[in-house]
Amino acid sequence: MPEKVLWMRRIRVLRRLLKKYRESKKIDRHLYHQLYRKAKGNEFKNKRVLMEYIHKKKAEKSRSKQLSDQAEARRIKVREAKKRRELRHVQKREELMKTYAKEEEAAKAK
Repeated sequence: MPEKVLWMRRIRVLRRLLKKYRESKKIDRHLYHQLYRKAKGNEFKNKRVLMEYIHKKKAEKSRSKQLSDQAEARRIKVREAKKRRELRHVQKREELMKTYAKEEEAAKAK
C-alpha cells in the first residue's frame, strides 16, 4: 500500500481519537493542541502509543497539582504557626512589662 495512504489512515485515526478525548473532556484544549502537533510531527506510531502518552501526561499533571497543593498547605501551616509564635512573644513581653511595673511600684512604695 502506498506510504501516503498509510500516513493518511494513521493520522486520521489519531486526530479522531484526539477530537473524541477533547469533546469528552478527557483532555483540555491546551493538551489537545500539543498532541495534535506531535501527531502531525510523526511522534506517535499508533493509537495505543498516543493513549499511553495521554495517560502519562494526565498522571504527571495530577501529580504536580497534588504536590503544589501540599506545598501550599505547608506554607499556610507555617504562616499560621509563625503568627501564633509572634502572638505568644508579644503576650510574654506584656506580662514581663506588667511584672516590672508592679515591682517598681512596690519599690517606690517602700
